[in-house]
Amino acid sequence: MVTAIVGANWGDEGKGKITDLLAERSDVVVRFQGGANAGHTILNEHGRFALHILPSGIFYPHVTNIIGNGVALDIARLAQELSDLAEQGIPAPNLIVSQRAQILMPYHSLQDAYEEQRLGGRAFGSTKSGIAPFYSDKYAKMGIQVCDLYHEARLRDRLERAVEVKNVLFQHLYHQPPLDVEQLYGQLLEYRELIRPYVGDAVGFLHQALGQGKRVLLEGQLGAMKDPDLGIFPMTTSSHTLAGFGCVGAPVPPTSIQEVLCVTKAYSSSVGSNTEPFLSELTGPEGEELRRRGGDKGEYGATTGRPRRVGWFDTVATKYGCMVQGATQVALTCLDVLGYLDEIPVCVGYELDGVVTDRFPTTPELLRAKPVFETLPGWKQDVRGMTDYAALPAQAKAYVDFLEERIGVPITLVSTGPGRHEVAQRK
Repeated sequence: MVTAIVGANWGDEGKGKITDLLAERSDVVVRFQGGANAGHTILNEHGRFALHILPSGIFYPHVTNIIGNGVALDIARLAQELSDLAEQGIPAPNLIVSQRAQILMPYHSLQDAYEEQRLGGRAFGSTKSGIAPFYSDKYAKMGIQVCDLYHEARLRDRLERAVEVKNVLFQHLYHQPPLDVEQLYGQLLEYRELIRPYVGDAVGFLHQALGQGKRVLLEGQLGAMKDPDLGIFPMTTSSHTLAGFGCVGAPVPPTSIQEVLCVTKAYSSSVGSNTEPFLSELTGPEGEELRRRGGDKGEYGATTGRPRRVGWFDTVATKYGCMVQGATQVALTCLDVLGYLDEIPVCVGYELDGVVTDRFPTTPELLRAKPVFETLPGWKQDVRGMTDYAALPAQAKAYVDFLEERIGVPITLVSTGPGRHEVAQRK
């Protein structure tokens, strides 16, 4: 059985916590897309962790964790994460790095930073982790696969071809120094030894596990709004954030995905450029208060530390996100954060050219749309850590009922805190 855990919104929904929770009764956890440009924050009995490359099943010795072929593999970051875990007393995880994964190169991060600098006021708010240049090279067939590291003549040839193109770009568009092939080649040979113990046939292993009836979790990065095809283009990431891409990036057969668990917060948050339309955004002192109270240690990016934009729950965007993800159930996180409010606005529609709709529009229309709110009573009670859904305040349960009706997908899990088991099972 395969369950995909993906984001309904802009990312930062709490997917890492939900994956960490469900991994307890799973056999395999696969990161299937994205790179080190976004982190999954996990709080459990071992401490607080922000994972960027490693799958969120690493804290269980019975789980096999896979970095799939769809991931932008930052080997330096992976090695650092493994080292950090060891220093914190976490046993080495059962880990397979797909031999078909492609390597995020140092020049990808450089190109990302150079391009953001060139764009100036038109920049996309990139984390400068090299994700867009990485995926551009992958689909232009300029990438280097992990398996290439172990075939030196092929590796050298592929690197020289890539550097030839990059140096034209770096010198003549960005006016930056050229890349040194020898330095990069030596770095790749070092990378080869760093990951040698983990490299394997992830494709074969995963299909064998499915044949044996193993329980598999697919862990997605970011959320539906960041998908380059179905998100708020071009203010998106460069990998596909949808559950369907797990069939490619993990990979698993389409027929094997039985559950799609969409994760969404009880309010909205987003890291990215301020030019991105974010209709339910809350600014000023009220926004700062929600940001301060939100998440585990406030709403700040796990990768960059940048303050996240925050806002009220957006049923239009979330309904759309659940639809394109193919959600079969929803996990609602951070309900405890809203306990300080007397009343809670919810965005229930968009006004576009004088007409109110609950249909999520394309980007040009979204830029002209205005939010329509409905206000619900707050519960004015600290519910942190409550695991008995029936014991929640009536207004809190009414809030969850309202959101479920609007998004049209059952909300089965309600998270009441950042800890692993601070979750109420609803249905």
